[in-house]
Amino acid sequence: MIKKTIQKLLFFYLVIITNASALIEIDITEGNREPLPIAVTNFFYAEDAIKDLDQISIDVSKVISADLERSGLFKSIDQEAFIQKTASMHIRPRHEDWRLINAQALVTGELEIDKDKLRVEFRLWDTFAEKEIEALVLITTIDNWRRISHMIADKIYERLTGEEGYFDTRILYVSENGPKNNRIKRLAIMDQDSFNHRYLTSGKELVLTPRFNPVKQEITYLSYFKNLPRVYLLDIQTGIQEVVGDFPGMTFAPRFSPDGEKIIMSLARDGNSDIYVMDIKSRVVERLTDSPAIDTSPSYSPDGKKITFNSDRGGSQQIYVMDNKGRNQTRISRGTGNYATPVWSPRGDLIAFTKNFQGRYFIGVMRTDGTGERLLTENWYQEAPSWSSNGRVLIFYRETKADDTGKGHSSSLWSIDLTGFNERKIETPEDASDPSWSRLIQ
Repeated sequence: MIKKTIQKLLFFYLVIITNASALIEIDITEGNREPLPIAVTNFFYAEDAIKDLDQISIDVSKVISADLERSGLFKSIDQEAFIQKTASMHIRPRHEDWRLINAQALVTGELEIDKDKLRVEFRLWDTFAEKEIEALVLITTIDNWRRISHMIADKIYERLTGEEGYFDTRILYVSENGPKNNRIKRLAIMDQDSFNHRYLTSGKELVLTPRFNPVKQEITYLSYFKNLPRVYLLDIQTGIQEVVGDFPGMTFAPRFSPDGEKIIMSLARDGNSDIYVMDIKSRVVERLTDSPAIDTSPSYSPDGKKITFNSDRGGSQQIYVMDNKGRNQTRISRGTGNYATPVWSPRGDLIAFTKNFQGRYFIGVMRTDGTGERLLTENWYQEAPSWSSNGRVLIFYRETKADDTGKGHSSSLWSIDLTGFNERKIETPEDASDPSWSRLIQ
């Protein structure tokens, strides 16, 4: 039994069984494939349990189904089609009943409440092999059922695809409202499915480009204090905020190094924009590039050994890679158009980017040597890609065109699969921009 403290809540994980290898396999390297039919039942609970379990049973099933469907790899079967009912499948499902409705995978579960603790047990079945292929028990506080549901969906995703899930994550972004020439901007954070939304700043000061710390529940962002750019660190759990420093000439908030100990940024000094890195503890700043061109938008590789950035030193805005000391600066983008906002995949194999070509904006990916460029989506204006924790999905923001008075403008978050399919709009209470996707919550 593994014990962890998360957001002041106690979780206990117990893997009950991981026996036979699954006969169900999803090839996620394919683009336009048929989603796997999966049945997610309401979770069983004893008849004498408290009434709250009835709604929790329904809600847990809905969250798991919605998570899996949003990935584009699964299709949840409508519960109206179910032949076997929840109570009778508690011990063992009748696999033939599930094969009749083409459910290739089946999720069952059980709920129990002991005082203020909720115990959730789930089981994943291969209905054609008639085998249980995964099971897990999680215990938490009753009001944390939604987080438990995301963790179960992650486990199912991992078991059936062979890759880590990304559902127990958060999205940080800039919430916006008002005409384009007078926008009110606030930092906001929510679960990846748009629930548990809350604002982190009041909107009194302009905020830009928030970023997650990859190892802590901490963010960095840029805010203008008395019209000067100032970089902040904010602990999401405690609300404690710290000023990193005032950085005249900065237009983009820094990104963290993979170990969370440094931040890398672009600063304009003496009329020239270069890449700098700062140790958070010592506040020592080191200059990495020294070019008469504009060098900006740096991003570390997941091992921290390399950095990608964009520069116009070759006459147009292109993507470059260097080592973490600023050496061996090499251009990798070779296509037509201007490239911006490069971001290294958490898997280390790809770099995402924004491309502007003939008045259209594209979100794309390329290998780390610049080969294999693929454009995933295009629009009038879109930018700022951010990776899901498993490197499978990109989130970005897209704008609509405003009239001469600034009206008609809107901005929204979108996601797209690495293969260029499954493009989806992400719901937010107001307009949204500059997204940053967290790693799995620890």
